[in-house]
Amino acid sequence: MIRAAFVFVLIGCFVWLAVWFAGNPGYVDIEIAGLQIRTQAGIFAVGLVVVVIVAAVLYRLWRFVRHVPGGLLDYRRAGRRQRGYQALTQGMVAVAAGDADEAKKFARKADSLLKEPPLTMLLSAQAAQLEGDEDAARRYFEEMLKKPDMAFLGVRGLLMQAVRRDDKREALRLAEQAFQLRPDTPWVLTRLFGLQVGAGKWAEASETNQRAIRAGVVTQDDGRRRKAVLAVALSNAAAASGDSATALKQARAAHDLAPGLVAATVANMRCLAAAGKMRRAVKLAESAWTLDPHPDLAAAYDDFGGESEPPLERVKRFQRLCSFRPDHPESHYALAEVSLAADLWGEARRHLEAAGGDHPTARHCRLMAELEHKETGNLEVTRHWLDRAVAAPPGEAWYCRECGSVAGAWAPCCSSCGSFDSLKWSLPPGTGALLLEAPDRAETDAMVALPGTGSPAAAPPAER
Repeated sequence: MIRAAFVFVLIGCFVWLAVWFAGNPGYVDIEIAGLQIRTQAGIFAVGLVVVVIVAAVLYRLWRFVRHVPGGLLDYRRAGRRQRGYQALTQGMVAVAAGDADEAKKFARKADSLLKEPPLTMLLSAQAAQLEGDEDAARRYFEEMLKKPDMAFLGVRGLLMQAVRRDDKREALRLAEQAFQLRPDTPWVLTRLFGLQVGAGKWAEASETNQRAIRAGVVTQDDGRRRKAVLAVALSNAAAASGDSATALKQARAAHDLAPGLVAATVANMRCLAAAGKMRRAVKLAESAWTLDPHPDLAAAYDDFGGESEPPLERVKRFQRLCSFRPDHPESHYALAEVSLAADLWGEARRHLEAAGGDHPTARHCRLMAELEHKETGNLEVTRHWLDRAVAAPPGEAWYCRECGSVAGAWAPCCSSCGSFDSLKWSLPPGTGALLLEAPDRAETDAMVALPGTGSPAAAPPAER
């Protein structure tokens, strides 16, 4: 609309000028080198306009001809670049489809068209990996490290290679390098944390966990739980090295962060006892037993008496502990075990009968076998309970939520799959259909005939 109005205005101006020249006739005299030219003013004006238009057209034509070679070169470069990017895209599609030959072909084509190695190195490395040529892929990744804009991709590629060949030391080194390049990248923090806990670098893992919490990679609740588990690991490591002060500090921190974490309570109990704060240790044990009785708590509490403690004194100590939850099965089992050690057969039988229920576990059957062996010496009855222990459900144990394996004791990481904080005290998965392999008759007889044996030598899989 605006352009049309402008054209009409321009035409109007020309018409007005034509009318004006027609109403005001005049002449223009031009003298050049003795040549005189006389013409009407209107004709001169029209001629001047024509000359200007022709000059403008010739100038545009000259510019076009002048830029033709460069334009042709630019057009050719643009075509090559477009075909190169198309080859790069097709190569990535081939990688996603797992077609190594196609990926390699398009990688070579993209490299020849683009002449920009940084753009094609990743595709070439992935094509080499699809072919199973890890050495070639490693060379491409190492070349990327030399280019600042591709160093992170190179580190990631080398890290994945180290993880695949289970080279944990090299993977940890590369994860730390990736962290230096991009410290807040979620997968870097996750991978670095996993490698650090796998290597037992608890202090470094704690720092990484803090960074992950700030970056929002893990929630506040999950991060708090992680800190508690790491504090237990730090406490145990410090206690093993003789640093009792650090062990106690970390155990307290773990218990404050996760009061329901049995391992944190046990670590705190042991550290308090080692520091001579026995009353606080006992009070902590009684509080924990009131909340949730657990065999690990009983084992730590048992250590308070020392090896020289008389059996009857030991029974009295456990009677006080178990009085806080007298009807809980763990209280009955704890008292049954200490009563067996003190040769109090009647007490042991009473607590085992109270704890057994309709479906006794393998642990219950083994304790009954031990009781029969010690009290009556009846091999048939003892063998009966051992046979029942073989087929009985294993009961609660530390099992891994990730791989389902059973651990003999709590640990920060699963010994089978390496998962962090995956051990949970519960019934192992599939125990309803699980039938353990029974020992042969001769092995059972040998176990029964051992004089003074407190329990069978081999623990069942549920308590490994």
